[in-house]
Amino acid sequence: MRLVNRPLRALLLLAAVPLATWIALDIYLFVTPSLDRPVQADAVIVLAGDRTPRLDRGLGLMRAGVAPTLVISDGHDPNWPAANRLCAEGSPGFQVVCFKPDPYSTRGEARGFARLAREHGWRSVVVVTSTFHVTRARMLFRRCFRGRVEGVGAHASLGRLKFNVVAEVGKLLVQLTVARGC
Repeated sequence: MRLVNRPLRALLLLAAVPLATWIALDIYLFVTPSLDRPVQADAVIVLAGDRTPRLDRGLGLMRAGVAPTLVISDGHDPNWPAANRLCAEGSPGFQVVCFKPDPYSTRGEARGFARLAREHGWRSVVVVTSTFHVTRARMLFRRCFRGRVEGVGAHASLGRLKFNVVAEVGKLLVQLTVARGC
């Protein structure tokens, strides 16, 4: 006895192919994106957002001697005490620069960094963000900053990952279609 007739089976197959493609693209772009292995840069920037993992990853790069300057986006936010200390006191071994992005978005962070890079003469940057965000962040920084851009991911919790992958899909589509500039 057949449980599914032939036309319904064809319809299910037609629906399954785009769904499988969508899932594969999500995994490729947001769960396991291409990540860089930075060796040397003029600056490392930690993007606001999932703060603790991103800042920890950025500090690890600084301790490894990747760059002489750590830039922290929204490091003066009172809800981010670790960044507040770095912004206020600096750190032995490297310079710390903090700024508030305007607008408060990844695009604002890329624009703010590009402005700082012009002021300081930076030609290369390592962008530290959550792994699911690397693809879009790297793209925006490349649009705004005329130097070398490398992207490094900090792992987000599984709960955040599920929500953020869905949000990143929409944001990336906007960046690829209607909001294509810096």
